[in-house]
Amino acid sequence: MELDERKKKILQAVIRNYLETGEPVGSRTISKYTDLNLSSATIRNEMADLEEMGYILQPHTSAGRIPSDKGYRLYVDTMMEEKEREAVAMQEMLVERQDKLETLLKKIARALAQNTQYATMISAPQTKRSKLKFIQLSRVDARQLLAVIVSEGNVIKNNILPVQEVLDDETLLKLNILLNTQLNGLSIDEISLGMIAAMKQQAGIHSQIVSEVIDAVAEAIRAEEDVEIYTSGTNNIFRYPELADQQKASELINTFEEKQLLGELLSETGTESGETGIQVYIGAETQVQSMKDCSVVTASYELGGGMKGTIGIVGPKRMDYDRVVSTLRTIQTQLEELYGNEENQQHE
Repeated sequence: MELDERKKKILQAVIRNYLETGEPVGSRTISKYTDLNLSSATIRNEMADLEEMGYILQPHTSAGRIPSDKGYRLYVDTMMEEKEREAVAMQEMLVERQDKLETLLKKIARALAQNTQYATMISAPQTKRSKLKFIQLSRVDARQLLAVIVSEGNVIKNNILPVQEVLDDETLLKLNILLNTQLNGLSIDEISLGMIAAMKQQAGIHSQIVSEVIDAVAEAIRAEEDVEIYTSGTNNIFRYPELADQQKASELINTFEEKQLLGELLSETGTESGETGIQVYIGAETQVQSMKDCSVVTASYELGGGMKGTIGIVGPKRMDYDRVVSTLRTIQTQLEELYGNEENQQHE
């Protein structure tokens, strides 16, 4: 008897449901679990065929079915191949997009510095209270696992985890399903100690791997708090006599080298931006001591998926505000349109 597409979908539903609940799976559950729109009677007939073919078992009379070793093997060897391809394709696409964005932001910083003749800074986009989207565990070798962690905004972090024993395909599959079922859609502060304890209990002898993956998730999400800042045009400061004093210029340049301080400045100004996303800070309004003789104009931008960043231009108080605001608004609009269109194309 041939295992057609309908039987494959029903088998997949039985296995996934059993892995999540640990309870035998009945036809009524499968009818709610799949998109086949089949009656319980039809599903019972298909499940009877699958049992006859050796892919599922009925542990007790009148009970639901559970996967057999043969069923697990088919699931791992065929159905998970597609998931692996999707994960690899997704990772490649996201890494490529991330590299392109970094290059683009550096170019924008240089272009703004040349266009305005002021100093410029751009923060890479971030999400606030980032949530986990996807985890993929795969073998690197007998003693190492690769954990690919994707959080909101399609930020990817790769972590190598050491393991004490060789993990077979079925074990990796179960761990992947356990982690994704329990953690997807949660921020790090929503993952409770009780939840971790329950997951470790379900993982049994592999509970240490669950602990290490959760640590890696926490590290990946917290790492997003370290804002990447791209700067350009700091030497433009010397063009303006009121800023060219050796001590003032030195303090300003040191501020541009202290990316953490710039990150705090851009983060603060980004959250204060109004509907237009553009703010002007004059002198001490920036609350950065080295910029008390400067003006700072910032524009927030959004790339979809909750990803937000800020562009800033620093110059003398007599800067050409009209030109700076107009330039920032143009860049802001172009960035949002570029990545907004890209986001829409991915969902079509």
